Order: sequence, then C-alpha cells, then structure tokens
Amino acid sequence: MSNDLGEAIQTLVNERGISEDLVLETIRGLLLAAFKRKFGTSDNAVIEFNENRDDVQLFAKKIIVEDDLYDGSFETMPLKEALELHSDGEVGDEILIPIDPKTFDRISVQSAKQKAKQDLREIQKDTLYSEFKTKEGEMIIGYYQREQNGDMIIDLGKIEGTLPKRYQSPREMYRKGDKIRCYVYQVEKPEKGNLKVILSRTHTEFVKKLFELEVPEIYDHSIEIHKIVREPGYRTKVAVYSNRGDLDPVGACVGLKGIRVQTIMREMEGERIDVLRYDPNPIEYIKNCLSPAEIKKVIILDEQKRSAVAVVEETQLSLAIGKQGINVRLANKLADWIIDVKTLEQYREMDIDIESKERLESLFSEDEVDTEHYYGDEEDEFMLSDIAEFDKAILDKLLFHDIYTVEEFVNLSDEELAAFDDISKEEIAKVNAILGDYVDIVEEEEVDDEHQFLCPECGHTLSVDMTNCPNCGVGLSFEEVEIDEE
Repeated sequence: MSNDLGEAIQTLVNERGISEDLVLETIRGLLLAAFKRKFGTSDNAVIEFNENRDDVQLFAKKIIVEDDLYDGSFETMPLKEALELHSDGEVGDEILIPIDPKTFDRISVQSAKQKAKQDLREIQKDTLYSEFKTKEGEMIIGYYQREQNGDMIIDLGKIEGTLPKRYQSPREMYRKGDKIRCYVYQVEKPEKGNLKVILSRTHTEFVKKLFELEVPEIYDHSIEIHKIVREPGYRTKVAVYSNRGDLDPVGACVGLKGIRVQTIMREMEGERIDVLRYDPNPIEYIKNCLSPAEIKKVIILDEQKRSAVAVVEETQLSLAIGKQGINVRLANKLADWIIDVKTLEQYREMDIDIESKERLESLFSEDEVDTEHYYGDEEDEFMLSDIAEFDKAILDKLLFHDIYTVEEFVNLSDEELAAFDDISKEEIAKVNAILGDYVDIVEEEEVDDEHQFLCPECGHTLSVDMTNCPNCGVGLSFEEVEIDEE
C-alpha cells in the first residue's frame, strides 16, 4: 500500500500543484468519511502516517471498562477482550484497534472517494487562485491551444486561460502551439466550475507592461508614462515625461534608431505607436498629441469646456486628422480636450464670434499678440520647464497658476505673488535665486533722447560711457562734433 499511496501523493503534488500537507489532509478526510459511514461515528478514529508520509494506518481508539459495565458501545471495550490483545491492559486505559480499510463496504468507500475528489478540486482551485491572483495586472506567457466561440484558449501550464474575442487585436492570427504574451486582466473563482483566468492583448496596461520590459528607464521610474490611449490593431499614443532633466523621455522610449519601439510594435503585430512628450502647458501638449502632424497654432475656444482648435497647413490636414479620424480621435482622449483640426481658411469659415477670428488673424501676423485672451507660440520665450534646477513641486505650482515662462514670472508684482496661497515666500526666493543664474533682470530706465545713440553696426541703443556695443561687440568711440548750421 505504501508504494501506491506514495505515488498518488507525489502525483497530486507535482501535477496538480497541491501542497503535500493538503494532500495528506484530504486522505485523512477520506478515511474518516469511510470510517464514519461504517461505524456511525468518527470521534474515536485515529489516523497515523509514517515518517516518509507514504503509508497510513487507521485505528479505532477504545477505553477499557469492567466486563459487567460494558454496554456494547463502539468507543469502549470490555477488560476480557482487551487482555487478549494486551496482557498488561487495565481498566481506564486507551487501546488502539487496527482497522483495515479493505473491510469497508463498497458504499462507504465510494462515498469517501467522492468527498475526497470534491475536496481535492476545491483545494486545487484555492491553490491556483492564490497563485494566479498575484499575477493579476502582470504579463504572462502561454501557448495557443484552440478557439472556442471566438475566444482563444491559452495553455498557461497549470491551468488554461481565456483570451476573449473582445480583448484580441484584429490584426493578430495564431496557430496551435504558438507562443503568446498576454496581460492578466482578471482572475475569478466561481462557486461552481473551474477557475477563470481572463487575458487581454488590447488593454492599455498591456502596452505599458511592454514598455516596462523594453525601456529600463520606465521600469526604474526615471521616465513615467503619463497616459496611454489606443485603438487596438490600428494606433497607440503614449505620453511620457522625465523625472531627470538630463534625460529625453521620447528618445529613451524610441531607442537608438527606433529599436526599442520597433520591438514593441513587432509584439503588437505592427500596430503604429506614437511616443510623445507630456507637457503641463495645454497648448504644447495638444500640439504633441497631434503628432506626427506639424501644428501651426492652437487656439483655446473655451477653457472651461476644454475645447480648442488646432490650425494646420493644408498639406498637414489629413495627417493631423488621420485615416478615418483616428489620429485626432486619439489626441482628444490623450489630451482630454475637444480638439478640432482646421486649416486657416476653414477656421475663418467657422461660426464663432468675431473676436476669436480676429485673434487668429493676429496669430498669423507680425503684430504683437494679446496673451490675455489666448495661448500663443512660446518658442522665443524662456520656458520655466527648461530650467533643470527647478524643484518639480514648485514648478507644478507655477504651472497651475498659468505661469509658464521666465518673463511671466518676473512681471508679477509683489501683491500678485502674495495672492498665491500655495507658494511660500521661501519658495519664491528660491525661484528668484535660480533665475538669477540664467537671466539678467534689468529695470527699464527713462532715456534722454538727446543723449541716445545707436550702434552703427547693429542699431542697438548705446550710452556715452560704453566702449563696446553690448549686442555685437564692435568698438566704440564718442566725439563731440561741431555742426555748421549754415
């Protein structure tokens, strides 16, 4: 019996992934069930496994009583019978009577087997649930087995997972035995039936896990993924930003000659992936979201409703919108703005107020732009976000108050700075100290027109105490010249 039992235990442990202790507990339950079925109780049943745990013995524990007090109960034994088994037995002693399981009737054994099978199924389900529940939200590799009502059945080793049709990319095809990488979306343990492991290849978290595998800077959080939007099988957009000033987030994700993003695209069967930079400035971010199209200007129509118009050249219109509108649709989701893409002529024909149209016209002119009414290009301005020494927490506070450039900050009055309740005086002092290393803030002085001179080389304004032009560096010499009024 020991060989058969030992092999059965090892089979359950190795093939079904059930711990040895749980297997032994199930065998114990099986014997107790059969014991109770035969004798009406299992209170006095004793089960002992040997040291190697490959053999088991079943006993009935009985208490020795006086012959005249024996009432025929199963838990007691008269002294006369006990002495036949153990000559030194005494009244009150406990005696173990071996029970051969082979003596159990067929119904008792069958009932015990059914209970054992049920217990083993529940134990296996609990064991697998505990194991795979920890994998929820992670990547897993399996092998395609078959199709069932449009769903793919994936061999995960100890269990089969299901890749539902709604979570499959339309461009992917597999044959039996093909290796497939999936995202573990959900693990369910129903009261009846087998454990369910629901897999996915369409969720945005699937894309995120692929980037974590291919881009070490994302895995160690030097680069963070701000948001991912996707239309599976067609296009994915990933917005990233860096926690280090010396690290280009887009370049790191794309990799040298695009090797990193190409590896991810191959895993997604050639699905297009746009990696772009997240920017707290909504204007710049909207431009980035519409990549690879080049955006001339972005006009905020309603900041509360988060609606905007992106104006492009005629040649960029179809690229900005994308095939069947997919590029602008994903950009809307990524930026969380309602973005309308127009050419300049199309914008002029829009049914909006005259003031908004006049603002657009000024965007394409050389006139000075009124920044109080819309966001304009800031390419010629010094952005605060370009200064690596800035503490991210302070920078985020300034951006929250719509302060994006150095010029916008230095033009703030003391009263305006004091009105920012979330920015302390110490933080303002720290900003000023950092800016002092980057820019020279010069107070404008009134100039006496009679003593104002211009550089003969570049036309820069000069004063008589200068020996070199501060703009072009040409040497200067000032001499009084008498003018003949005749």
